[in-house]
Amino acid sequence: MFDLVDTSLRMAAMKHKIRHLVDMNVGRVCFDEPLKNHCTWKIGGPADVLVEPGSVEQITVLRRYLHEQKVASLTIGQGSNLLFDDAGFRGVVVKVGRSFSAVDIDGETVTTEAGASAVRLARQCGLAGLSGLEHIVGIPGTLGGLVAMNGGSLRQGIGDVVVSLEAMDKEGQCHSFMRDACGFAYRTSIFQDSDWLILRATLRLRKESPNTIHARMLEILRERREKFPRRLPNCGSVFLSTEQMHATIGPPGKVIEETGLKGTRIGDAEVSTQHANFIINRGNAGSEDVCRLVRLIREKVYARTGFRLQCEARKVTPAGNVVRLDCESY
Repeated sequence: MFDLVDTSLRMAAMKHKIRHLVDMNVGRVCFDEPLKNHCTWKIGGPADVLVEPGSVEQITVLRRYLHEQKVASLTIGQGSNLLFDDAGFRGVVVKVGRSFSAVDIDGETVTTEAGASAVRLARQCGLAGLSGLEHIVGIPGTLGGLVAMNGGSLRQGIGDVVVSLEAMDKEGQCHSFMRDACGFAYRTSIFQDSDWLILRATLRLRKESPNTIHARMLEILRERREKFPRRLPNCGSVFLSTEQMHATIGPPGKVIEETGLKGTRIGDAEVSTQHANFIINRGNAGSEDVCRLVRLIREKVYARTGFRLQCEARKVTPAGNVVRLDCESY
């Protein structure tokens, strides 16, 4: 009983402090905010606190406070690669969004803040006659999340064009990283599943005709519309396409389809009939529905091929641990 009262008082004090740390004229603070409203899977219970800071200064003081008070926290953009637990998140979610979406173009150099939409960034660069980001034009998400996971499509990654970036540690200190220090590899970097908060990145693109770039983007978007489900909530590709697996038995979507799992459903979570590497939310899917379906897919594919599928998507536990969906410990 006393522990419950103490926890409630501590939570009330934390909410009061955070409300005063964030300037409500440029930022936003929400309590008991449903996380299903902040991810593309549309799944997830309430976060104790969700903050959308309005400036780097607000992020700095907020991160220092959370670190000093040992409060669990998580940084997100559009939540396009995350599965939130139905129980929500016992801590503070920091959402980096439109307040951090400035894009500056100088010749072939582009400096962009972490909250910039990947789609808008690609189109803006294309209009300026800069090529190198066409492959991200149909990807939901923000620059920060894209850099953290070295996201992209067509076997390309955003890290290919990164020159340098600025990130903040959990104590609110800013650090600069040159590309070679970022550990970019296929769909990963040193920033993935870490406490780093990416603030901005400098990219080096190449000059090309805006019309040529536009035509290439239209073709990529056309292919995505034909191949991928767009009308129902999903997180994009669930499983990674590793080089060894791709060369031996093919990409995950093909392997899952050949295993006969297209259309397989647990609750309202379903393996897309359009592309088997997508799990769609048919309306009221819960986090456990998705996790059970992921486990089933991995078991069936392993039994048939001997390959264990690795997950690209991450699950956020109520305690704030971010783990791959193929992790058995959550």
